[in-house]
Amino acid sequence: MGSSIARNAERLLYRLLGVSGTRTGYTRTPVRIPMRDGVELGADLYRPAGDPAGTLLVRGPYGRGLAFSLLLARIHAARGYQVLFVSSRGTADSAGEFDPMRDEVSDGHDVVGWMREQPWFTGSFGTLGLSYLGFTQWALLADPPPELRAAVISVGPHDFSRHTWGTGAFNLDLLSWSDMIVRQRDEQGPLALLRQGKARREVRELMDRLPLADAADERFAGRAPWFRYRATHPDLTDPYWAPMQLDAALDRASVPVLLIGGWQDIFLTQTVEQYERLRGRGGDVALCVGPWTHVEVMSKGARTTTAQTLDWFDQKLAGRPGHRAAPVRIFVTGAREWRDLPAWPPEATDEILHLNPGGFLYGTAADAGTAAFTFDPAVPTPTVGGPLLAGGGVVDDSELAARPDVLAFTGRALNFDLEVIGAPEVELVHSTDNPHADLFVRLSEVDDNGRSRNVTEAYVRLDPAREPGPVRLTLRPTAHRFRAGHRIRLLIAGASHPQFARNLGTDENPGTGAESKPATHTVHHVGSSLRLPVTRH
Repeated sequence: MGSSIARNAERLLYRLLGVSGTRTGYTRTPVRIPMRDGVELGADLYRPAGDPAGTLLVRGPYGRGLAFSLLLARIHAARGYQVLFVSSRGTADSAGEFDPMRDEVSDGHDVVGWMREQPWFTGSFGTLGLSYLGFTQWALLADPPPELRAAVISVGPHDFSRHTWGTGAFNLDLLSWSDMIVRQRDEQGPLALLRQGKARREVRELMDRLPLADAADERFAGRAPWFRYRATHPDLTDPYWAPMQLDAALDRASVPVLLIGGWQDIFLTQTVEQYERLRGRGGDVALCVGPWTHVEVMSKGARTTTAQTLDWFDQKLAGRPGHRAAPVRIFVTGAREWRDLPAWPPEATDEILHLNPGGFLYGTAADAGTAAFTFDPAVPTPTVGGPLLAGGGVVDDSELAARPDVLAFTGRALNFDLEVIGAPEVELVHSTDNPHADLFVRLSEVDDNGRSRNVTEAYVRLDPAREPGPVRLTLRPTAHRFRAGHRIRLLIAGASHPQFARNLGTDENPGTGAESKPATHTVHHVGSSLRLPVTRH
């Protein structure tokens, strides 16, 4: 029965994704893979009928059930590829203790060592997967096995520590992600689906509690032992974080790599950095970025990403003809069209808009004036859309712009369409009456009905030792067309909670602190500006 359901789901998926070409039958065989410390990992080996076009390796912690196996294994096996799908230690039927991201380098090389000894191995392989399953690919690329020939990394970070603490503020994604991992272990089948909504509400309430680490301990009851340390250790030079920091992979990877991201994905900045670093070394690298959030890459984006993935492996691993038109393919939001580029970022001309009294953005600089707001950690400025692990994306943020703890600077109605492709920058001449403070900035578009929708943003926890003066923030990369008649808006706030843990305004540890103190921010108009990389199309 299970096999019949899987085959029917596979046929439906082929139709939905528009996958063409000959399909072949295949078998799935459970296998056990020994690690150097004696732990055995559970895996499934998918073998197509006839000689395989190549071997693909997938590794991750989310199980090997139908939803993941359809897109990551079955669809490729039906195209003639042999797929080894491995569960990370301590997850699914793999033995050992799950310590997220810290064992993937050594375990990855042990899996490859075992694979090369098997009689079915084709002598070379490619890797694929998204999110954590992208990180496991970087774990191999940090010291690439000679048999590795190609990779497709979707929304996959090479540095999890930077995602957690890279802004200086704790990213609360780790709390919701850890809860998902725990529930995945405890709840199976339809019961898990029924409890998802309740769990999301409970975790959201948990994010408001202080101290954060104590609240998480109460919920997890020892089932997410990694969380407390990570929530209370913001120093990324701590040796604990080293196994998650795989910058070396960007200097060592020499195989063809296709990178897939989304403009509202949580790892977008790392995806673009990966492309730029690999291309700067002359690597064979391609980039595809669509109008997606993190989870939408596997849903709304599946048709596009599957076509890109199959084409990449056909060309780079199986020796079949490829159909890629250009190294970079991006979706321009606002214009609602795909664009092929020879490289990222494209050539652009800086357009500077200056903060002016009255909440205006003008092409001319102000000669005086300040604007101020007070951030109160007890009533933190809320997260409204943006790059979140779940939900988020492009939303109406008009109510955010109207809050008293948010500054909004809005430009005149545009006389013509304006395309911004690249990473905008904001420079603020800024001070606070409390040295413990954060800054959140967002670029939005206001339509002719007055509705505001987010485009891109940046967040930083300010150094308490800094002197008052200019602060420069580089916003997340974007490709967006602002429409004629619409207006450009810049929002400035002291938080985006619960995207990031609020700054308590004290020198207590962010994970164990419970006291809070407000901070009044002052922005000087003179010297404060927004730089937009404007392209001509």
